[in-house]
Amino acid sequence: MQTTPNANRIHISFFGKTNVGKSSLINAIAHQTVSLVSEQKGTTTDPVKKAIELHPIGPCLLIDTAGFDDNSILGTERIELTKQVVEQTDIAIFLFGDSSFEEERQWITYLHDKNIPTVFVLNKSDIVDSSNLALVIETEFGKKPICVSALHKENIDTLLKELQTISTTLEKEESICGHLVKPLDTVLLVMPQDIQAPKGRLILPQVQTIRDLLDHQCIVISTTFEQYDQALESLNKPPKLIITDSQLFAQVFPKKPEESLLTSFSVLFSRHKGDIEEFIRGSQILDSLNEHSRVLIAEACSHRPLKEDIGRVKLPRLLRKKIHPDLKIDIVSGNDFPNDLSPYDIIIHCGACMFNKKHVMSRVEQAVHSQIPITNYGIAIAKLNGILEDIDY
Repeated sequence: MQTTPNANRIHISFFGKTNVGKSSLINAIAHQTVSLVSEQKGTTTDPVKKAIELHPIGPCLLIDTAGFDDNSILGTERIELTKQVVEQTDIAIFLFGDSSFEEERQWITYLHDKNIPTVFVLNKSDIVDSSNLALVIETEFGKKPICVSALHKENIDTLLKELQTISTTLEKEESICGHLVKPLDTVLLVMPQDIQAPKGRLILPQVQTIRDLLDHQCIVISTTFEQYDQALESLNKPPKLIITDSQLFAQVFPKKPEESLLTSFSVLFSRHKGDIEEFIRGSQILDSLNEHSRVLIAEACSHRPLKEDIGRVKLPRLLRKKIHPDLKIDIVSGNDFPNDLSPYDIIIHCGACMFNKKHVMSRVEQAVHSQIPITNYGIAIAKLNGILEDIDY
């Protein structure tokens, strides 16, 4: 449980007005203090996240949010942060505290428009007339809330059973490599160990891909590009699949055995985390970009830029080399994704190993709605190198 990446957990987010009991309910579910609880309004400011194992649901990420009626000086910014949480939410728990529903209507509609399954909860059933208020809520929204007491941990099991039921209906992330391999296939991984790979460790997409291949009973061989030729020569027959870093496509492809499939970690994650068909369609616009075009590069993780960073250095350099030296490129990272995408001709997103699929698909849907093409690092690099038709995804 401790080593499951947050991106692979079911994201369960808690929404409601200030002092409605979101933090108390999270603490009751987690059986520990996750969020600070106080009678003072606005105690929860920025979203608070807690990785936890909820039996029998599995690894989850509980996310506490600021009350959406926060009218403090920083309230607007906090509400924007809450909207960012919505983009990554798999299941929403919506708490009610009174019968004034003006703000609730707006947020429930917002969650509905995002196709997020939502559980209604009426907290503090030990001190409020829950039966009457529950009936009012059901009449207004057509769904009966679960009445709980976070203080006395009443009906928490009922809430967990509802979460379990919903979790079984969620779209499951596809296997990373299962569509390309079968048991006992030999797979060669060509993995650069440069400044991007911390000393003594492998980067997350490499680790997750290796694990997925082992789960499929494949024979996995790893090498750096410097030993690529020797690795091929050491095999009795060509590998079924070669997986490389996207930035090495141009070097690995010419030496690839004809019968071997070729892909990259980023391309694999474009299917695993996002919409591969939409990314392929989006990449076609690269052929028509010019010096007046504007590109948005979006990284899922926030990190201090390093020398030869793929998203901030290598990809922009390749774009300007293949399209035009004066090509305009903006770069965002983490949650800093623009609400207005209209200035851009294309969005190029990273493999998003640090995001859950819901978060990536929220961005894809935003791009499609804005009629802005969107693609992925690996797909874009293959297209720019003229080998998109020769790689496997």
